[in-house]
Amino acid sequence: MCVAIPGKIVSMDGDMAKVDFSGNLTNVNTGIIDAKVGQYVLVHAGCAIEVMEKDKAEELIELFGEIEELENEYK
Repeated sequence: MCVAIPGKIVSMDGDMAKVDFSGNLTNVNTGIIDAKVGQYVLVHAGCAIEVMEKDKAEELIELFGEIEELENEYK
């Protein structure tokens, strides 16, 4: 199964962006979308595949957090 995760762009250098995933900064290629600093993007395999609305991104981030909490309860 493949999962794409939302993150917030904190800086850009050409087609590369630093994206914040809950405090973890990762370099992401933004070459196939038109993204700007401050926007949320959906990232799969190191590539931003979609610019997301803030509320939708935050909803997904919250859901992933809940899944992580549940997973930790069963370890």
